[in-house]
Amino acid sequence: MWDYTDKVLDHFRNPRNVGTIEKPDGLGEVGSMACGDALKLTFKLGPDKRIAEAKFQTFGCASAIASSSALTEMIKGMTLEEAGKVTNQDIADFLGGLPEQKMHCSVLGREALEVAIANYHNGGKTPKKMLEGKVVCHCFGVTEQEIERVVRDNHLVTAEQVTHYCKAGGGCGNCIPDIEAIITRITDEKKKAAAEPSRRMTVLEKIQRIGDTLTREIRPMLQKDGGDVELVDVVGNRVIVSFRGMCAHCPSASVTIKEVVEAKLKEFVAPDLVVEEEKP
Repeated sequence: MWDYTDKVLDHFRNPRNVGTIEKPDGLGEVGSMACGDALKLTFKLGPDKRIAEAKFQTFGCASAIASSSALTEMIKGMTLEEAGKVTNQDIADFLGGLPEQKMHCSVLGREALEVAIANYHNGGKTPKKMLEGKVVCHCFGVTEQEIERVVRDNHLVTAEQVTHYCKAGGGCGNCIPDIEAIITRITDEKKKAAAEPSRRMTVLEKIQRIGDTLTREIRPMLQKDGGDVELVDVVGNRVIVSFRGMCAHCPSASVTIKEVVEAKLKEFVAPDLVVEEEKP
């Protein structure tokens, strides 16, 4: 039995926005019933060019239904630019987390949204997901590009994790060596980038990487406990941040600075960064 959160169970038992929109502005269809998961997503824009309505139809498990329901709730009120930035991890976080073996359901939702947005921009010419790049997993039709993306976006380190996130390798298993080769290549690229002197990074690049890492790696962890952190300034290798919410008055703030914020920034941006909290 999977360990589902109450929110996952709620969106499974009481799914929101089930169905299809007649004459939608955007349509995305991904997956295959033969492979066990399929999702159709449609949306309609309002006069303000924000998503006024979103609906889904899915064939899949409880996680697929919950992820699709959550996604339609998340994107209502967003511009297409904002919706395009929604990640599979955002969907999982919205639900309070998903079992790792079911993360492919959140990836399916993200893919359907991307196809639907592309469908809108191309005047309805791309209603179905197009395979791009070399197919690595022929059992589930997963390309090298798709595997590379889930590895990078979710920091995966094993072929088993890749299977959980996009099903690649979950059939005959012949593609597992290829999956491991992709993981090794990406891991080596990250190590090489981390080993490069930080002086080769422009100030704008450094600020951008710091901001991206805060948004992707750090803020979701703090927000789960009612806290948050904001970037105040970057001075050389000093990163000045300000805590918000529950973190603002937490007695463990100094520990969080070093063991969470600084550790993540050193891992994903540059090893010589030092993080400081803004003083009142």
